[in-house]
Amino acid sequence: MIVKAFIIHLARAEQRREHVQTLLTSLPFPAEVIDAVDGKLLDEEGIQKFYRPRLHRPIYPFELNRNEIACFLSHRRAWQAILDQKLDAALIMEDDAAPVAPFFDGLELALANIEREGFIRFPFRDGRDNGRIVARSKDVSLIEPVCAGLGMVTQLVSRDAAARLLKATETVDRPVDVLLQMPWVTGVVPRSVVPGGIREISPTLGGSTLKPKRQISKLKRELLRPIYRARIAMRARLAAMRRR
Repeated sequence: MIVKAFIIHLARAEQRREHVQTLLTSLPFPAEVIDAVDGKLLDEEGIQKFYRPRLHRPIYPFELNRNEIACFLSHRRAWQAILDQKLDAALIMEDDAAPVAPFFDGLELALANIEREGFIRFPFRDGRDNGRIVARSKDVSLIEPVCAGLGMVTQLVSRDAAARLLKATETVDRPVDVLLQMPWVTGVVPRSVVPGGIREISPTLGGSTLKPKRQISKLKRELLRPIYRARIAMRARLAAMRRR
């Protein structure tokens, strides 16, 4: 298999450069930086072409900010690089990802299964992904979550999955990790390595580069979020039952 690593890095996030260099040299295959799309530089015409609210059901109840749109476009840039470089798969990491034990055992398991599974997540929050075990090795398991957890810190993506995701996300209405909870839209069923062996260390690197300016009150957001999540969870359970 031809496999590379892509580290998505925002050029102006200077406090993260040293960590990015550490990632580039610590992985077991060739790695390169994918320049992240800068939300501050997005033009309105490009946003309107890519972002269309209320596109899918259940309706996503929040408006995306420029940084969330830029994050989605950055991951599309990494998926496109898989196709352009004719890779079999790529490990895509955001620049605040920090591998810890047992990451490399999980990576070995993921590589052994990526051709069949297509999209394998390395969750940075323990206990959020639950589902049937697809494969197991050493102290890590590969599972099919009923509903994939949130976050795009680290994932292994096959060429076929990248092509499907690019086709399904020419226009979007929600963040990239939220859309990936909807395989009936993307055509890609995420799997997860547990434990993921990844920490998200943005607080030690100058804070998050996704600092949204919310256009909705905190109270209203807290009311709408669980309603949306319940709808997604119900639809995900139905989709999982059909796959089986």
